[in-house]
Amino acid sequence: MQLKNEAEYKQQGHQISAAAALIHGRVWHLAFAALVHGAAFYAVFFWMPQILKTLSGNYSNTVVGFLVMVPYVVGMLTMILISRRSDRKLERRWHVAIPALIAAIACVILGVGHSLFISVVLLSIAVGCICGYLGPFWALPSEFLMGASAASGIALITTFVNLGGFVGPYVFGFVRQRTDGFYGSMVAAGGVLFVFASLVLVLRVSASQLERFPRPSADDSA
Repeated sequence: MQLKNEAEYKQQGHQISAAAALIHGRVWHLAFAALVHGAAFYAVFFWMPQILKTLSGNYSNTVVGFLVMVPYVVGMLTMILISRRSDRKLERRWHVAIPALIAAIACVILGVGHSLFISVVLLSIAVGCICGYLGPFWALPSEFLMGASAASGIALITTFVNLGGFVGPYVFGFVRQRTDGFYGSMVAAGGVLFVFASLVLVLRVSASQLERFPRPSADDSA
């Protein structure tokens, strides 16, 4: 009898091989989502100090440094709170998608405002939500991968995060040059975060994925 979902696969003690994990459809789905996440993540964090410096006028670099600390403090707190709630509810996708959508909205609004206070608040929301969904996002591969397969699958996903982190700042820097300001880049980052949230929400377990990894026979388990 075919197993109906990957959770049942895991309960039966089935191990996907490390090589098979690298061609697993759901792993590649998460890898592409990770690419999009990496682009937005590094763009927001890369441009944040310069945005605040531009808006701070004649404030010293020390003051700007303290302003930059605020979003990171918020991020630390939301990372703990969202991760704990995700563990308590045993739910991952919505704990990734909802913060990503909120961060996207904050980035878009940031792109049309020019107030230092409002910008600090919006950046705190964006950074807090981005940091907040990291825990549940990295828990997604462990829902269907174990052992060596988890190591290879997560390594592949991490590679795409780094690739997005390399490409993102360049792309958003190009947008900044075209729009003559940081705010166009933040609107673009908001759009990318919306795409990321959509990719996570459409993450599903298909029957074809499960058929590629048939249930081990009684002889194999013996």
